[in-house]
Amino acid sequence: MTQQKLIASIEQYQPYNVQEEMDKSLILEWIKNNNNAFLRENTVAHITASAWVVNADRSKVLMVYHNIYNSWSWLGGHADGETDLLSVAIREVKEEAGISNVLPVSEDIFSLESLTVDGHWKNGKYVSSHLHFNVTYLLEADSEEAVSIKADENSGVAWFAPEEALAKSTEPWFVEHVYTKLIEKAKQLYL
Repeated sequence: MTQQKLIASIEQYQPYNVQEEMDKSLILEWIKNNNNAFLRENTVAHITASAWVVNADRSKVLMVYHNIYNSWSWLGGHADGETDLLSVAIREVKEEAGISNVLPVSEDIFSLESLTVDGHWKNGKYVSSHLHFNVTYLLEADSEEAVSIKADENSGVAWFAPEEALAKSTEPWFVEHVYTKLIEKAKQLYL
């Protein structure tokens, strides 16, 4: 997907709530006004892609225990120059969870978020606090497929019932503003 197609896709996306409406504007402005918006060398903010991974009957979601945040969280990562964010999300799920069969439930954007990232150490180097302008996709994987950790990023990979996933995360803002929203949106698709 080209940058222009991604911009069009974000412009056409209908925000689910006020948070997404506000963040949609920020994300579009950032992409349009920064020639390095997709690179983490932009130390103020950069584009990321995340995945809300569900199993076939939608009874479970896939989470990883993220080493930097010390919490169970969704999967995803940096665009690193790519503008096909669905491909980034799928790649990150495969890498972070050690699974090979991951498919989009839809190729459409599932949600949008502006995420704060506190300063932290990564690979022996300090990374200053910054923003992740994030595009999320709804993906499906087999909850019976073996999973494995990616030791430099996480120390656990597991499937949880949606309510259990909320209880496992120790990041209040994510639980209230991201994960609860994603669970609600996924349920609405299958009513």
